[in-house]
Amino acid sequence: MVAKTKKQAYFAHLEECLKTYKRAFIVHADFVGSKQISDIRIALRGKAELVFGKNTMVRRCLRNMCAAAEAAGDPRPEWMAIVDVMKGNLGFMFTNGELDDLEKVVKEFVKPAAAKAGVLAPVDCFIPKGPTGLDPAQTSFFQALNIATKINKGTIEIINDTKVLTEGVKVGSSEAALLVKMNVKPFEYGLVVHYVYEGGVFDPSVLKITDSILLAKFMEGVGSVAALSLAIGMPNAASVPHLMMNAVKDITAIAVEAEYYEFAAASPVGLLLVCAEVWSPAT
Repeated sequence: MVAKTKKQAYFAHLEECLKTYKRAFIVHADFVGSKQISDIRIALRGKAELVFGKNTMVRRCLRNMCAAAEAAGDPRPEWMAIVDVMKGNLGFMFTNGELDDLEKVVKEFVKPAAAKAGVLAPVDCFIPKGPTGLDPAQTSFFQALNIATKINKGTIEIINDTKVLTEGVKVGSSEAALLVKMNVKPFEYGLVVHYVYEGGVFDPSVLKITDSILLAKFMEGVGSVAALSLAIGMPNAASVPHLMMNAVKDITAIAVEAEYYEFAAASPVGLLLVCAEVWSPAT
């Protein structure tokens, strides 16, 4: 009975968030500790709300909401789009503010972490040559990984720079133990933005699109349409300004050639020609 009540409360809370907030980050939270999540919640106060839950509960809630909305004649396909991406350790970061502010918080709360055996390495890891600070009794850890060492002044010294972890390859127990011994934390863990929700679900790369980029793309498209329209002789909104300018240039050229400078567009040209003739080196 208690579990059912908690489930109903979660459904009500998630439904309220989806109806209240305009946008959200769908974030991945693997290896993010509870203390780290708590710090992020505190940093988001007044800006956003962090909501996590089991994927099965999230999908069920969304399907129920979509069915109810469709029955009421107000279908919400953007909610159903979330169902398709709810795979893995995901949660929501709801907001009505700017997503840039949330992105700053996400980047701020990234913490270094030790390598864990059995985990796919997110980055390459190298151990530089030089003294390790470990006593000779720890030589077996280096021998297990075929790392060339020598004893110098009572401590183990690595002879050459050595690659211990490779990105995308599972971390072995020997590598993890050695890095812990050397107090090396090669990994960084924090919330990772996997999707952006705002009237639909999008790849986070959309955050890099600025107004200037959109304007440049739009103007590039208008230029292409104008060029094609001029080439095939089909006037439209994109090509008409060019047609008018070309017509004015042609009329101005004829007026200048006929020395008819009373024509408004030709008079400045005539004045320039007179000045050029007066100040010509030949005179």
